[in-house]
Amino acid sequence: MEFENYQSYNNKYGRLVQLEREEEMNRHMNEIKNLSGVERQNKGRAILGLRGKEQGREFGELIVKFVKDKGIPRNEISVGDLVMVSKNKPLDKDNPTGTVIESNKYTISVAFSGNIKKFIFGKGLRIDLYVNDITFQRMIEALENFKKADGRKKFLRDLILGKEKPNFKDASKLNFINKNLDKSQKEAVKNSLESEDIFLIHGPPGTGKTTTVIEVIEQHLKKGEKVLATADSNVAVDNMVDFLTNKDKKVVRVGHPARVTKNLREHTLDFIVKDNGKYKRAGNLREEVEELNKEQEDEIFPSGKNRRGLSNEEIKRLAKDNKSSRGLPPGKIKAMAEWIRLQDRINEMIEKAKELERKAVSEIIWDADVVCTTNSTAGGEILKGNYFGLVVIDEATQATEPSCLIPLQYANKIVMAGDHKQLPPTILNKEAQKGLSQTLFERLLKIYREEGNNIKYMLKTQYRMNKDIMQFSSENFYNSELKADKSVVNHKLDTRINSGEEILNPDNVIVFVDIKSNETTRNGSTSKENNKEVKKVKKIIDILLDKGITPCKIGIISPYDDQIDLLKKNIPEENIEIKTVDGFQGREKDIITLSFVRANSRGEMGFLTNLRRLNVSITRARKKFIMVGNKKTLENNETYRDLIEYTKNKGIIVED
Repeated sequence: MEFENYQSYNNKYGRLVQLEREEEMNRHMNEIKNLSGVERQNKGRAILGLRGKEQGREFGELIVKFVKDKGIPRNEISVGDLVMVSKNKPLDKDNPTGTVIESNKYTISVAFSGNIKKFIFGKGLRIDLYVNDITFQRMIEALENFKKADGRKKFLRDLILGKEKPNFKDASKLNFINKNLDKSQKEAVKNSLESEDIFLIHGPPGTGKTTTVIEVIEQHLKKGEKVLATADSNVAVDNMVDFLTNKDKKVVRVGHPARVTKNLREHTLDFIVKDNGKYKRAGNLREEVEELNKEQEDEIFPSGKNRRGLSNEEIKRLAKDNKSSRGLPPGKIKAMAEWIRLQDRINEMIEKAKELERKAVSEIIWDADVVCTTNSTAGGEILKGNYFGLVVIDEATQATEPSCLIPLQYANKIVMAGDHKQLPPTILNKEAQKGLSQTLFERLLKIYREEGNNIKYMLKTQYRMNKDIMQFSSENFYNSELKADKSVVNHKLDTRINSGEEILNPDNVIVFVDIKSNETTRNGSTSKENNKEVKKVKKIIDILLDKGITPCKIGIISPYDDQIDLLKKNIPEENIEIKTVDGFQGREKDIITLSFVRANSRGEMGFLTNLRRLNVSITRARKKFIMVGNKKTLENNETYRDLIEYTKNKGIIVED
C-alpha cells in the first residue's frame, strides 16, 4: 500500500503542489526580474508600448481595450489568460491583474474585477502574462477537505487511497438514448452504471470517448441524479457543453465568459443569471451605490489626518451636537460624519446586493441538471455546499491528482475518462514531476487491477484513422485491441493530389522521409532544431497546397519548441496548425507531418524516448502520416526501429 493513511497522502501531494506553485511563480517573476521588457516580449510573454482605453463594464467587470500602433506582436497571451498591467514597472505591488477576453492582431481587451480606480489607463503600458495562484490554493483546500471527510465522502476518500473495495450491481436492461453508440461504447456505459462508486473509461484516440461520457451523464440524469461534469481544460469542458446543449436538459456552464467558446456563452452562469429577479434587484442596488459614491465626493473623507484620532462614532456624535473637537470646526466634522453615514449605507447595500447575487446563483445551480466547469473553477464559492449524484471528469489523464480532487469533494459517485497512453499533465518542477505525472486515473487503474476489480473499460472502435496509421499504435500501446470502423478503415486523400511523387501518393498512407542532416542548438537555448528537416517539410507543404489541399486540413508537429519556431518562420500560412506534440494533443488533421529533429552520431534522442509523445503524434493523422527524420539516429531505439520497419511494410521509406 502506497499510503499508510490520509495524512501521509495529504503530506505528499500538499508538498508536490507547493513545489509546482513555487516553480510557476518563480518562472514568471524571474523572467520579469532578469529579462528586459523587450526580451520578455520577444519570448511572447509580454507586450510593450500599449495604450489602454476603458470600454465600460460587462458582467460587473471593467473592460479595457489595449492598442499598439504597429499591431500586437506574436505572443503566448490568449483569451482566458491572467495578465498583469503596469506602467513599465512590472515589479510594483499594486499593479492590477485581469482576464483577457478578446485578442486579435491589433488589440487585446482585458476584464478587471475589484476596485482598481487608482490605476489610470493611458499610454506607455505593458501587459505581462502572469501566474494564476487560485488553482493551487484550491488544490490545497481540496486536500484539507478530504482530511475532514466523513460518511460517504470518507468512503470515496478511502477508495482513492486503495483502502476500500468498489461495489458493483447488475444494471437492468438499458434503453440507450444515443442509438448510434457502438458495441464497446454501450458496454462502457453499462459497466459505468453497474459501478456504484467509481469507474474509468479508457478512450484511445478517435474512439468517441466524449460521446460515451455524454451517454453516461444522460443515463444518470434519467435516474434523477444531478451531475457535475468537469475537465482540466476549458476546451474539454466546452466540448461536453456543446454535446449536452443539444439535449432537453438544463445545462449551466460555470466559468469566466472569456474562457468559454462564443457560441456557448448563452449557457454560462453569467448569462443566465442576468434574467434572475434577485440578480436584477442586486444590479439596482449597485447602481444606487454608484450614486452614493458620487455624493461622497462632495463630503470630506475621514482620513487619519482629518479625523485626528476620533472614531466614527465620536465624529457622528459631535456632528449631531454641532460641536468642534481637537481643532476641527463643526462644519468639517459634519462633512466627515456625512461621508461616514453614506459609507455605512453603501456597505449595507453592497452586502445586500452580494446576498441577492449569492441567492440568484444558488437558485440557478440548484435548478440545473448538469453543471459544467473546469476542475479548478469547481473549487470556487459558487459550488460550495452542493452535492452531486455523479461527478464526471473528462480528459482525466491530463489532470494532476490534486486537480481531480477539487470536483471529487462534491461526489457521491465518480466516473473518469481519459487515455493514460497519451501525454500526462505538464509539470514544470522536476521533483514534482515524479509524483504528479502519474494521474489519479492511472493510480486507481493500477491499484484495482492488482486487486482484480474491473473498474475500467476500454473503447475499442476508432473513427479517425486509416487502419494502416492506426495499427502501429494499436499493437504497441493498446494490446492490438483497437479496430478501425468501416467508415475510416481505408479512407485516403483524393487521388487527384498524386503528382507522381511517392511521398504524396494517396496509397502511401504512412511515409518516412530519411533526411541526412545534423541537429543544431541555438545559443542560449536548451531546445533543438534541424534546418534541413524544415526545408523538406516546407517543400512537402508547398506541393500539398499547390495541389489544392485546404490548409486547415494540414498539421505540422515537432517535439521541440525551437523547431516549431523555425517551421513557423518558413511556413507562414496561418491556417496550417504548427504545434509541439503537447499542443496537438486532442487535435486531428487529414494530413500530419512530423519532424523528429534529432540527428547526431551519438544516437541521442532526448525526450523522443518518451513513447507517449510518439503515440500522440501518430494518432493525430486521419488519412496520411508523413514522418521526416534521421533514420540512423532513430533506429537506436527499439520502438522507433519497429516503426521504421512497419512503415517499410505498410507504406514507404523515401531517401532524401
